[in-house]
Amino acid sequence: MTERRILTLVRHAKSSWGNPGMSDIDRPLNERGLRDSPRMAEWLASNIVKPDLILSSPARRARTTAEAIAVACDIPVSAIRYEDYIYYEGRTAWLEGIQHLDDSLVSVVLVGHNPTISDLGTHLLGEGSLSFPTCAICSLEFPIESWALALGRQAKMLAYQAPKMLED
Repeated sequence: MTERRILTLVRHAKSSWGNPGMSDIDRPLNERGLRDSPRMAEWLASNIVKPDLILSSPARRARTTAEAIAVACDIPVSAIRYEDYIYYEGRTAWLEGIQHLDDSLVSVVLVGHNPTISDLGTHLLGEGSLSFPTCAICSLEFPIESWALALGRQAKMLAYQAPKMLED
């Protein structure tokens, strides 16, 4: 059995606030988000272990970001698993979802929203405060054999990237 698990946290790309009557869950990416999501997805595909699974919030902006990651990582878009708890719940539900992942999965990408993604990343690292601008990526490694053992203060940061860090 593998003695490590990799969880890559991704905040969705920049979304549009152009239609104030639109429900939050239906908001699309704006121009910057549409530019950043494929660039960051390519960075993820080149720098992080290929994910066995992509979990995503069902919100449109997160779905679009997750689909860009799937394409860059050569994973069928149909294989993305959309989980309501990633949109509607907080850190406790997210951590519970992670702890219930199948142990055959070594590398998982989770696409979600702030403030929960920052809160979860900070909790898992156990120190400081983790900043998650839109489309930021943080890959964490756990020295564990089972996702059920994923707790706070035990992850090690493998990589961190944000769109502004890629800009020339």
